[in-house]
Amino acid sequence: MAWNNKGSALTSLGRHDEAIQALDRAIQLDPNNALAWNNKGNALNSLGRYDEALQVYDRAIQLDPNNAQAWNKKGIALYALGRYTEANAANARARELGYTG
Repeated sequence: MAWNNKGSALTSLGRHDEAIQALDRAIQLDPNNALAWNNKGNALNSLGRYDEALQVYDRAIQLDPNNAQAWNKKGIALYALGRYTEANAANARARELGYTG
C-alpha cells in the first residue's frame, strides 16, 4: 500500500511521471491491486495519455467490476478521445454503482 499511497500523493502534487513509477512498483508487488491500477489510470489521464489510461482502467475494472471511480474515469478518457457513446455508457455504469463525484 505504501507505493500506491506514494503514487496517489505524487499525482495530487502534479508529479505524474513519478506517480506512474511508484504505481508500477505497487502493481509489480501486487498485480491484483485494483486501486493501484485505478490510480495509475488517473496519472495517465492527467498526462493526456488516454489510450493507455483506458487499458489501465479496464484492468482495474477487471479486478474490481464494482469500482465506480474506475468506471467514471474510464468515461472521462473515452470522452477525451471522442468516443461519446462508450463514455456515456461508462459514466452510466459509474452512477449505477453509486458514483456521485
